[in-house]
Formats: sequence, structure tokens, C-alpha cells
Amino acid sequence: MQQFSNNNSVKQAILLLYYYIVILLHYFYICSQIFFVLKVFKNFTDYSSQKPLALSLGMFDGVHLGHKSIIDELIKVGTKNNLETAILTFWPHPRFVFNPNEDLKLLNTVDEKKELIEKYGVDHLFLKEFDDEFRNLTGEEFVRQILIDKLNVKYLIIGYDHSFGKNKSGNFELLQKLSQELDFVVEQMEAINIHENNISSTKVRNALLTGNIKEANEMLGYSYSVSGTVVHGKKIGRTIGYPTANIDTESIKLLPKKGAYIVETEVKGQQYKGMLSIGTNPTVNGEKLTVEVYILDFDDDIYDEKITVRFRDFLHDEIKFEGLEKLIERLDEDKRLTQAFQF
Repeated sequence: MQQFSNNNSVKQAILLLYYYIVILLHYFYICSQIFFVLKVFKNFTDYSSQKPLALSLGMFDGVHLGHKSIIDELIKVGTKNNLETAILTFWPHPRFVFNPNEDLKLLNTVDEKKELIEKYGVDHLFLKEFDDEFRNLTGEEFVRQILIDKLNVKYLIIGYDHSFGKNKSGNFELLQKLSQELDFVVEQMEAINIHENNISSTKVRNALLTGNIKEANEMLGYSYSVSGTVVHGKKIGRTIGYPTANIDTESIKLLPKKGAYIVETEVKGQQYKGMLSIGTNPTVNGEKLTVEVYILDFDDDIYDEKITVRFRDFLHDEIKFEGLEKLIERLDEDKRLTQAFQF
């Protein structure tokens, strides 16, 4: 009987110890998330570390679910092999260098990209300027001089369609060849599909430009957003019962197609439902493209405040109404739909 009692005591002690270990591990995980800070480098000479890197390179515009699959694999590999993790990307976009007159709009500002990559747990972000010296490196020179000599990369992950270096001379086949000589591992990720279509930044842009918000958000894995400072407008909205906040957005940021949208609006850390318009206000003979949001259940003065709108659904195309009365009728209907929308 005494032996039975002792066995129970030992089991209880082991269970209690296990319970405390689980709590401690959870505590350390939470602390690591709270205090984790992404380290950002614009010059390779500013970087130094005792640990080698698991790294992926590319534009990561949008940091969509395809990119996230690469980041997840990067962190998994880093943890398993005791490597720090890094993303190497370029700012500005190389297309601005090759085609300076192209009116390219991006899914992320540089700050948004940093925020998303930090959120997903990467240790280092290299924001390399795509200058003349860098653009003239061949694929092999880039691997030898940058990835190996400067960054000490031991594990490299690339997307399914990635190429790099002058004249796109760098590809998966070259990396496989060099990996044996230079002692690193290379992995090529498969494309991530939604509804049998590969996810890409181009497809996200196209979805936004056609007003297909739900499809864009599905590929991104989060709600597409636009941020900016609230500036003074013509104040026509307040005369018809729908005062709007005019948002001054970054010129490089892609705006969805002209029209009306249901959005989630963040003001000073608080979330509100909103109706957003992108367009020229043709009913009142407007000419300048504006981004305006009517925030439901809100009447604070927020001029010069930075706000963020997250697109949740498309309401309708931009419409030129016969007069303000018809405009108000449509706004009333949009408000009803926004109130009923489940966030």
C-alpha cells in the first residue's frame, strides 16, 4: 500500500513539473513575440553576426500567402539548423530603375513591408538600393560576393519562378551548381494556389484594380490597407450629412479601382466601420482623384491625424448622379449595407 502511495506521489510530481515547464515555455514564447524587433539594414557593411543565415530574396511586394509560405519555411529551417533568418529585397523596386517612366504602383510602402515581415518573425531585413553597381552583378557574382562573402548564407530559399542577376543570369539551376562548391543548401518553393490559380503580386494588383477585394484579401492573407494623413477637402460631405475624412496617401501605393467600398477604419488605435470612396466626385464636377472615408458613429476632429483603412468589400463603381438628392439616397443604402456587414 505504501508503495502504491509513493508511486502516485511521483506521478503527481512529474505531472506538476510538466505543467510548470509548459507554462514557462509559453511565457518565454509570449515574451519573444512582445520584445522581438526586426533588424533592418540598408548596407551590407552595417551587418555583422556570429551566426550564419537562412535567407530568401525577392521583392516580396504585398507579402502575400506565397511569400508567407517562404517565410514559414525560412523560420522552420533556421530553428532546426541554428541559423538566423533574413529577407533580402530591394528599394526602390528594380522596375523603377529599368523603366523610370513606368507608372508602377506597389502593394506595400516600405514601412508596411517592414511591419509585415517583422510580424511573421524574420530576424533581419536587407533593403538594398538597386544601384548601377548592384544591377551589373551577374547571378554568380551576386552569390559569391554578396550571399557568401558578405552575408554568410548557409541555406537559401527562393520562389518557384525567381531569377536574379544581370540579364536574369541567376536561377535555381545555377544555385544548385554553386551550392556544392560554396557549401550552402538551396531550396525552391512550389507555388501556392488558391482556386487552382498561383498566387502572385501581379494577380493581387489585378484583383484590386477590378474591385475584387475579397479575392485580393484571400491571396494576401489579410485585408488590403491604405494609410495616410487626414487633410482638408471641399467639405461637401458635411453639408449632406456625410462628412468624410480625406486621406493623403503615398503616391507609390496602389489604390483599388474607382468606386465605393466597405472598410474598417483605424483611428488612434480604435476600429470603426466606414464607407470609402475612391474617385473624382463627378456628381459635383470634381476633377482631382480623392480617397475619402465616412466613418460610422464618429464625429471627432482628426485633421493631420494618420489613419488606416482596410478594405473589406466592394459596394459599387463610381457613379455620376443627377443631383445631390440621388447621391444621398445611394449613400443611405451604402450605409445600410455597411452597418449590416459582418466584420
